[in-house]
Amino acid sequence: MTTLLLAEVHGGKLNDATAKALTAARALGAPVHILVAGGTDEAAQAAARLEGVEKVLTVSTDGLKHGLAEPLGDLIVALASGYDALVAPATSNGKNVLPRVAALLDVAQVSEISKVVSPDTFERPIYAGNALQTVQATDAKKVITVRTSTFAATGEGGSALVEAVTAPADSSLSAFKSEALAVSDRPELTSAKIIISGGRAMANAENFKTYIEPVADKLGAAMGASRAAVDAGYAPNDWQVGQTGKVVAPELYIACGISGAIQHLAGMKDSKVIVAINKDEEAPIFQVADYGLVADLYQALPEMKEELGKIGR
Repeated sequence: MTTLLLAEVHGGKLNDATAKALTAARALGAPVHILVAGGTDEAAQAAARLEGVEKVLTVSTDGLKHGLAEPLGDLIVALASGYDALVAPATSNGKNVLPRVAALLDVAQVSEISKVVSPDTFERPIYAGNALQTVQATDAKKVITVRTSTFAATGEGGSALVEAVTAPADSSLSAFKSEALAVSDRPELTSAKIIISGGRAMANAENFKTYIEPVADKLGAAMGASRAAVDAGYAPNDWQVGQTGKVVAPELYIACGISGAIQHLAGMKDSKVIVAINKDEEAPIFQVADYGLVADLYQALPEMKEELGKIGR
């Protein structure tokens, strides 16, 4: 049979979480169809260009345009008879929709897989990423969310057929009212190649702006924060990196004034290169850092900004 992958669409454009989840979906060994629900023609065409995609299904209704779980879940269930596996990135959208799909199909969901061992066996992190669990899904139909930070993105090179499908009748269980979106010129946190994050040691929101932001500007980086900094009101909630925030794996992660609690490490330890700046040489963050600087961040960050300026950044 075939695998159906739910595309992640933001602002009418295909998010790179789709290409990463596609790598996992292809590892199941079956042809892959991508569902672009409520997206634009641009998003559908971007999905069609991804390597290894056999078909792109598109559907657009008012409910689907805003990612409501109820109509989207009903749509996936309506399409499910033609698929052995239903897959989505483990984003807030995927985590919202796929459990509903699993419940409606009366099957067990396999959450946040980090490796495909075989078409019915998967690895997934548990205990804040300190252990890996191997699970076998015995249901005939698999419902899977993918931890995208552990999979490389599938490249382009495909030319899949794009086909419009019809959504089932709206159950009217939910209705869109309004939304408040954070607008930023910076890269989206989960897709950024460079992230610089601050912790409780930043002391206040103004210090993020004074010390973290100039370095982020020089590097073209996204800005992140530990849960302690977010809970203290120093940074907005959508900057939070960690077990209860966003799981990221950039090429470079710079942790400033972050001690390295297990919950934070669970969200960033898969980063390619980790740089830690902390005046406490015993801070746990140094155990996972590739480069560690024992220094006062209020002195180190301005110096870093100056050095970046010298090399034309």
